[in-house]
Amino acid sequence: MSSIQHTKKLALVDCNSFYVSCERLFNPRIRKKPVVVLSNNDGCIISRSNEAKALGIKMGEPYFKAKDIIIKNKVEVFSSNYSLYGDLSRRVMRTLKRFNTEIEVYSIDEAFIDLSNFPDQDIEKVGKEIRETVLKWTGIPTSIGIAKTKTLSKIANHIAKKKISGVTSLIGIENIDPILEKIDINDVWGVGKQLTKFYQKNGIYNAKQLKNKSNSWIKKSSNVLSSRTAMELRGIPCISLETTTTKRKSCVVSRSFGKRVEKFQELKEAVASYCLNASEKIRSESLVTKAITVFVRTSPFQRNFGYYSNSKTLDFPIATNNSIEIVKAAVSILESIFKNGYQYQKAGVMLTGLRNDDGRKNLFSSERDQKIENLMRSIDNTNHRYGRSTLSIASAGVQKKWNMKREYSSKIDTADFYSLPKIRA
Repeated sequence: MSSIQHTKKLALVDCNSFYVSCERLFNPRIRKKPVVVLSNNDGCIISRSNEAKALGIKMGEPYFKAKDIIIKNKVEVFSSNYSLYGDLSRRVMRTLKRFNTEIEVYSIDEAFIDLSNFPDQDIEKVGKEIRETVLKWTGIPTSIGIAKTKTLSKIANHIAKKKISGVTSLIGIENIDPILEKIDINDVWGVGKQLTKFYQKNGIYNAKQLKNKSNSWIKKSSNVLSSRTAMELRGIPCISLETTTTKRKSCVVSRSFGKRVEKFQELKEAVASYCLNASEKIRSESLVTKAITVFVRTSPFQRNFGYYSNSKTLDFPIATNNSIEIVKAAVSILESIFKNGYQYQKAGVMLTGLRNDDGRKNLFSSERDQKIENLMRSIDNTNHRYGRSTLSIASAGVQKKWNMKREYSSKIDTADFYSLPKIRA
């Protein structure tokens, strides 16, 4: 045991071009081809393969602007499939917990994991084992950066993405200044556009220069967060691992429509569908809601049709997570804010005042409430097993013409047996 040096060691595991990797997992034909994934309604490019990056396709670029390059180079295009990405993300995070339960899920494709219990001399080998295990168990390639602090592990990860091994460890390196000198200041975690401009104005162009800047100057000229970043670059942990997730205070479900909506019936279907989605989310976290807000708006760019935006909030007499009650309240709000003659671009619902569902009965509880609770549980179990919206309610509609535009959807859903790819032997 004496050989184990208990240096703080944090690994940042980042899934490479995550959305693209998810699509490639079920479509080996596109493994070596340039691939992009589009945002809601096929608007902007939100994920690119290395081959697509090499063609000069930019992150966040509107799809129509890149269409010429995409067609010319036969780039494979996919609409976003968040149910697929969410499921594969959960599989990756569960795999990481095999190495340590002390893990912070930072985003859908990133996680920090504490590797402090592993010896310094074995840490790079552990990183490679994590990478190989995630790839073997989930099919998702990753890059792993390991260092004493979160900020340094981000930098290590930045370097790892350009290495064939996919792993970089800064543990045991006495002088990391030559490494930090090659990291542009805007690539340092927590340094945004405005802060980059400020630092460059004051002669700080890379991570090394920020690390070696005096604390007094940083505190005087900037803020506490900048001071923390500089300390972390020096190898002093200031940003702790957040391993416990706090329960949400609100739940918002909103979408821009695939086509403009004019009829009340179609808008009602959309709002009802969003309510079902939000209700299912809060039930999955054992929460109930005290109030609901419904909002609608037209496009601010279609001046010839006039602009209209409105919202209204309604309190529930008793906090609930009952889909039927929530939909009923939402429809009554929609009736009061809907106006004829407008082309609606977006609608949404927000559940607020969320608190734990302690299961306790109140003065007005009845046998009917228990039956509704059982019904909600049955709906959730069925939808979890056979795919979302397998069981729904009539007011959410069937055809859903208002749905998001997903012209390039791969139609893969790991929660739906019938959506899985077929293999012919």
